[in-house]
Amino acid sequence: MQASKITVLYVDDEENNLFSFKATFRLKYKVLTAISGDEALKILATTQVHIIITDQRMPEMTGVEFLEKVLEKFHDPMRILLTGYADMTAVVDAVNKGKIFHYLAKPWNEDELDLTITRAYEKYLEKALLKEMNQNLEVSNDQLEFLLRQRLLS
Repeated sequence: MQASKITVLYVDDEENNLFSFKATFRLKYKVLTAISGDEALKILATTQVHIIITDQRMPEMTGVEFLEKVLEKFHDPMRILLTGYADMTAVVDAVNKGKIFHYLAKPWNEDELDLTITRAYEKYLEKALLKEMNQNLEVSNDQLEFLLRQRLLS
């Protein structure tokens, strides 16, 4: 499907979950992990990430707060929220404020999470293609305007 592996950043304050995620998906994806939102933001500043998966319940910064910070600087990665609690307010906030692609309950199901990552990456590629097409359209538009001005001047 792609030349290189999908880069997934998994953010969770529980180290066991980070190890489990990495052990499960490291062969299929390039897996990066962070134990806090702040650590994850540092990773995002230096590494291109396609998919961000974050736990909601973390000290210092919730998953939704983290995703809001992500949106301030990094618009491209697709965002997935995990939570082990039936917290509808967090889900609604994640959709409205964190602009998430998908919400999954913890503990996650490997097949469901894998399918969600795949679908999120397809959406990532669609957005990247649309962005590229819009940039090409802007260049073409600028060139056309230039030619039109040249024609009007002669």
